Parts: sequence; C-alpha cells; structure tokens
Amino acid sequence: MLAAAAARHARFLLEAGVFGKERFFIHLAFLAVKHAKFSEIKMFSESYPSESRICPGSIFFADVAMRSYKFRIYPSKLQEKEMLRHLWIAKNLWNELLAYCKSFFNDFQKFPSKSALQIMSKNSGLFSQTSQEIAHRVEKAVWRYLKLKKEGKKAGFPRFKPFEKMKSLHYPQHEFGFWLKENGKLEVTQFGGLSIVRHREIKGRIKTLSIKREASGKWLACLAAEEPPIEKFSNNKPKVGIDLGLETFAALSNGEKFPNPRHIKKYESRLAFLQRKRAKTQKGSRNRKKANETVARHYLKLKNTRYDFLHKLSHTLVNSYSLIALEDLACQQMAEKKFGKQIHDAAWGSFARMIQYKAESAGAEAIFVNPKNTTRECCMCGNLQDMPLDERIYSCNVCGNSMDRDVNAARNILARATAGMAGSNASGEGTIIPSLKEEAHAFRHG
Repeated sequence: MLAAAAARHARFLLEAGVFGKERFFIHLAFLAVKHAKFSEIKMFSESYPSESRICPGSIFFADVAMRSYKFRIYPSKLQEKEMLRHLWIAKNLWNELLAYCKSFFNDFQKFPSKSALQIMSKNSGLFSQTSQEIAHRVEKAVWRYLKLKKEGKKAGFPRFKPFEKMKSLHYPQHEFGFWLKENGKLEVTQFGGLSIVRHREIKGRIKTLSIKREASGKWLACLAAEEPPIEKFSNNKPKVGIDLGLETFAALSNGEKFPNPRHIKKYESRLAFLQRKRAKTQKGSRNRKKANETVARHYLKLKNTRYDFLHKLSHTLVNSYSLIALEDLACQQMAEKKFGKQIHDAAWGSFARMIQYKAESAGAEAIFVNPKNTTRECCMCGNLQDMPLDERIYSCNVCGNSMDRDVNAARNILARATAGMAGSNASGEGTIIPSLKEEAHAFRHG
C-alpha cells in the first residue's frame, strides 16, 4: 500500500507541475518494494502502468526507453564568452567541493553528505540545478572510489580539474532551465537563444540537456528524450552470425565479408606531424592552445570517419537480417594483451552497441553468445583443434571441412545463438558469458 500510495502521489505531483518532490515519493515507492517478491513487483507494475513510466531503470520502471540526441550549436561571440565563464565557475566549484571532501575526511574520518555539498554549491554563479548537479557528481565520484576500493579493485581518488577538463554544463529539467523554441533556437537560462542545427526529429518527451565543449572548440547540445517502448515485430529476414576481427572487420555466416578500413592508418602520419609541431610550442602559450585545437580537430575527423563506417554497416545489417548473432567480447581486456591500437581502431564494442539498439526499431534481434572456442570448433562436426593466428583456412582433421576461419567462426556463433530454436539443428545452449575472444588466448601465449 505504501508503494502504491507513494507512486500515485508522485504521479499527482508530476501532472500538477510541482517539481522537486516527486523523486522523493518515487524513491519511497522503490524502497517499499525493494525486498518484495518478484511476483508482487510485477503485480504492482501491472496495476499502476503509468507510475511504472515515471522512473525508468529500476525493477518495475523498465518500460521507458531513453534516447540521446546530439546537435551542433553555434553561439555568438558574446554567448561563447559567457559559456566559457560558466565552465570556469563550474571548474572552481568542482575543485572547492572536492577540497572540502578531503578536509572533512581528515577532520571527521568520513565524507560529507550530498545535502551538505548541495548547500555549499548555492550562490555559485551558475544556474541552480547545474551547480547541484556538480555537487552530485562530486559525491558520486567519491562513493564510486570507495566502492571500488572495498571490492579490492584498482581505483584513484577523484582529481582536481583544470579548465580544459571541465567540458559540460548539465540542465536536468526541460522547460525550467532550457526550452526548444519553434523558431529553431535553443533557449538556455543565462545564455539566451542559441542557434542549433536540428538535423533529425526528436521523438518523445525531452528530459535533460548537456551543453558540451569539445577540445576542437565546437559546441554541442546533448538532449535526452524519454520514448515510449517500441512494439516488437519481426522483419522476416534470414538469420546471420557475425565474427568480428582485424584482418576482416566482419565475416558473416553466409560467406560475405566486410574488409577492415583501418581508419587510423589514413591519419596517423598527419597526426604525428601535428603532435611533433605542438611539442615545440611553449606550454600555456597561445600557440600551444592553437596547436591543441588543430590536433583535436584531426582526431575528431578520425572519430567521425570511423563512426560513419560503423553506422552505415550496422544500418545495413539490421535491415537485412531478423536475427544477428555476435560474440560477447571483452574488448578492453583483449586490447591490454596485444594489438591494442588495432582493436581500439576497429571499435568492436561500439559496433555491437549500434547493432543492439538499432535492431529494436528495425524488427531484428541481437543475441550475444560465449566466444569460447568459436574459432577452434568445426561448424560441421564440432571437432576442436588448434588454430594459430597465421592460419586463415580452417581444415578439419575429422570431417575434412575446409573454409575460411572467420566464416567457420561466424557459423558457430549463429549455431549457438539459434540453439533450441525452431528450424535449427544445433544443440546445446547459447550461454551469455562475458569472456575473451578465442584469439585472446593466443595473445596470452604469443
């Protein structure tokens, strides 16, 4: 009853336009059912479907999709000067709050509460909710450090930030700190109307805004919108397994291959020249600042080229297949062993995330399987044999199967994803276990 009453009260406050208190009652509802049985939680979400859309991300508030939109903004010189001044104030506020956390811990052997940090952030010169959000970030950073230390993981205490590291201003409430006008302007408190290039339509209800300044000097508006859940449907296309690699970026189970464009090779000589030129400038000088922006622009161009390729390929795949099977790769751990530069350039993780979120709206499904032995296993008979990285053709010692090693791995991935499905003669279960790709074991020994 407590959960239901709190959720109804939160809904009333939300519809009445009373902001600031609804989160308290939603949190109250969450605490009331935190230790309840799953059946009771499911019953609650079915009884109060509108309440379950108020707070996405918790157990019974999971039927709302949040989508981020990134648009380029063009402030005037006067607006840009004011925005840079706000970033400077935000940097000073972060450093002051962090210094207070350190001194408070030295005096009392504990860290200050979130409410104490919020009180300190008042009258900072920033928009009230923006300064509160910085206080929340400091508190989260400190507690994340404590959590990682408690788990025995390597962690460093939050650092003081120079001006270059303070990159964004956050506005958490639409139509209170910012507005999107019909005349194509983004109205932000204390900055006025900013020219924005809305190259795509925003679907759903806008929730938050982050104004970001990139190292290249460009300004971006990152809007988060709450979208209704997409009804699942199938595009009735064939199924496919995909093996990601470095020699070939993606090999499909039907034999199709997409070569690795190796974007960084096209830019590394120019970047090396610009970085050598930057190293000859004096630190803190105007020439060093210009050189930093030039290097940042070239890195941004490299990033945009890479993401253009990934977006186009992922769009093609989700519209051509109904089920896409991929390996659940631990890319960071693989990059730490060997071929780190090439793995980061290939951006397997970004590609997998694109496939995952685009598949929902394209009538497709993305499934991630355990990558163990996908390269060593024969897709015809299941025989396991060693496959050094320099052997590009899989020749089975048992059944005589001979095919490209990447295509063989892609067929194994598809078989694991479709195990037990109608129309599949595969056996076993496609267990989703985060693991290294098979080649990572070769890195360990090589």
